[in-house]
Amino acid sequence: MIALDEYKGKVSPDWCPGCGNYSQLRAISMALSELNIKPEDAVISSGIGCSSNMPEYINVYGFHGLHGRLVPVAEGIKWANKNLTVIGYGGDGDGFFEGTQHFYHAAKRNVDITYIVSDNQVFGLTTGQASPTTPVGRITKDTPDGNIEPPFNPLHYALTAGATFVARALSGNIKSLANIIKAGIQHKGFSFIDVLSPCVTYNKINSYDFFRKTTYDMKDNNPKDFYEAYKLASMWGDQPNSIPTGILYDVQAPVYEDADVVLSKYNLKDTKPYQLKETDLEEFY
Repeated sequence: MIALDEYKGKVSPDWCPGCGNYSQLRAISMALSELNIKPEDAVISSGIGCSSNMPEYINVYGFHGLHGRLVPVAEGIKWANKNLTVIGYGGDGDGFFEGTQHFYHAAKRNVDITYIVSDNQVFGLTTGQASPTTPVGRITKDTPDGNIEPPFNPLHYALTAGATFVARALSGNIKSLANIIKAGIQHKGFSFIDVLSPCVTYNKINSYDFFRKTTYDMKDNNPKDFYEAYKLASMWGDQPNSIPTGILYDVQAPVYEDADVVLSKYNLKDTKPYQLKETDLEEFY
């Protein structure tokens, strides 16, 4: 097992004290360590937002890109070098607003990447606007009369799009979170992990205390049953044990890289660019 210190980045995180992203940084490092994945064999792609600074704080390859565009970048990295462990990491605003179409197609294709979303039900970086997962009625900076839009359910979206691994985790439970991330990385295919992660600055309602009361770890669910997974993904509330966490769905299906004619035969980074010769064009004249 590779020592955790090997994944410590050169830049220290500057998230708000108590932010759930610290736990996710630790959990990702723990998962990579326990899977014995060398820093040079892993890459994290991110978009825009507080959580999307992750590549700067962990000692693996990283790409900090555009708002909502982290998933296609992760796909491209995986297709260029299938030997890499590729993780997409961003927030609920980034992934479920600008990035929904990319999320859908990556899940449908069943690309072998792990997509982790730090879901705090608010736009944190831009100081507290309603995000796609903000509950109806919630008062935020841009919804002073209460949010009128029904919240987006990322687990439903992932399931119906075709994701073969779908899980919900809590940033306040690092050990469980690390185990779920580890399982997602080991899964052959598109893995989606929605991490309930309190924003301690701009979301005072969905706090650590809220989630300690309302969440519970699933013990006896059948992750092969799509309809059970969909039902579990629907469960949400403010009562004790009303929000299940754990692996909801885990099945095997053909992976895009194995089905594509070119990707199934070649690692693109190892192929040499083909230089057109004049004779190659003769058939077109």
